[in-house]
Parts: sequence; structure tokens; C-alpha cells
Amino acid sequence: LFRSKEQANVKTAIAFLRARAGVKPIAKALRFSRATIQRAAGPVLAFRVARLAGVSVDDLLTGKYPPPGVCPHCGHRKEDD
Repeated sequence: LFRSKEQANVKTAIAFLRARAGVKPIAKALRFSRATIQRAAGPVLAFRVARLAGVSVDDLLTGKYPPPGVCPHCGHRKEDD
């Protein structure tokens, strides 16, 4: 089972993807219901999120995605100001 920090990192990645594409397209791409995506962060979901984002599962679980300096909610880069 995931530790709470790993679950939080998966949820952050999901929030980032959801902000960029919307919840419905993300749910369809991950093959999970919208409700499951909004409340869960299990191993299967983590693997699917990593694949969708094009990052390693390790990067996802350790919080390296979304990249540093990027708002996990909207995708805005601080350097873009």
C-alpha cells in the first residue's frame, strides 16, 4: 500500500492533469470513473497516471511530477511571470 505522502503526490498529479484537460477526459483516458479519480490514489491509478503523464511511476510517487516551479493546480510556471 502507498504511504500518505505517495497518495498525496498521485492526487497532486491528478489535480494538475485535471486542471489542464478537465476531469471527464482524464477519467476516460485513465479508464476510471470521475468519482474514483477524485477520491482514490491506489497503485493501479498511479501506474495509469504516470503513463498518461509520460513520467516514471517513481517520479510520480516521489513528487517530481508536476515539475518543480509549476503550480499543481493550474500548470502556470513561476518563470513565466
